[in-house]
Amino acid sequence: MHFSTQPLSYRYIAPDNYPASDNAAPLVLDSPHSGTDYPPDFDPAIALGPLRTAEDTWVADLWNNAPAQGVPLLAARFPRSYIDANRGPEEIDPQLLAQPWPEPLPESPKVKLGKGLIWRMMDDGTPLYSRKLSHDEVRHRIQACWEPYHEALKSCLDAAHARFGQVWHINCHSMPSVAGAYATDKPGLVHPDFVLGDRDGATAAPAFREFVAEWLRARGYDVAVNDPYKGVEIVRRHGDPANGRHSLQVEVNRKLYMDEISLRPNAGYEKLRADLRDLVAALVVWTQGQTG
Repeated sequence: MHFSTQPLSYRYIAPDNYPASDNAAPLVLDSPHSGTDYPPDFDPAIALGPLRTAEDTWVADLWNNAPAQGVPLLAARFPRSYIDANRGPEEIDPQLLAQPWPEPLPESPKVKLGKGLIWRMMDDGTPLYSRKLSHDEVRHRIQACWEPYHEALKSCLDAAHARFGQVWHINCHSMPSVAGAYATDKPGLVHPDFVLGDRDGATAAPAFREFVAEWLRARGYDVAVNDPYKGVEIVRRHGDPANGRHSLQVEVNRKLYMDEISLRPNAGYEKLRADLRDLVAALVVWTQGQTG
């Protein structure tokens, strides 16, 4: 198979008038699931329209006011359905492979749902492929997309940590208004406006999630904490509160900003975008106060 040579992994939106290592505050954002550059070697069995429902559509744009406030935003270019940056590189689904993987594969709840490193099915159970994937395909996606994305995110976080001694990181996601049949272990769950996840305090000091939760509730949003989403690979990998590295997953309900069928922005889009701009501004002040 011919693999694409286009830059697949990410785009880095630097703070205005700031070099990458000179943030206005010890705050970094990333959007790993909003990529829309579908590589020609993907070859899925379903049409682009249904395939795009796997994306965190518009999420990078919703947070795109952050760089103007001195906060970098890293956004994936590759689509989540091609390879999922929020999974461990070992979360490979053996049912997708043409041959057994040469190393042992760990048990993974996400793989059991068909949502491992490379998805086997959509949220409604539709298979993504009518073929098996070769080892070369899987390794190419890891090397071309997953590894550069995580390296770039680590570089952003390291630069802020080196300057300020601590860093706070928001891992930006979206969720459907109702959980799909094969999306989570709670199918049919009606989601709140926001879910904040820090793996029960393992990836961030509690004050971080409490500040964000209280700020959003003051704006009238319904906010849940660590239920049903606690955070997955990205916050697990990059959060280390004992060493001043605080990672929080933020899930926003898609009904707040878009039509979930057409994927077009709805009447609430600009309000949510403005609220997230103001949240970033509040976090700039708050994080500066934590290091002052």
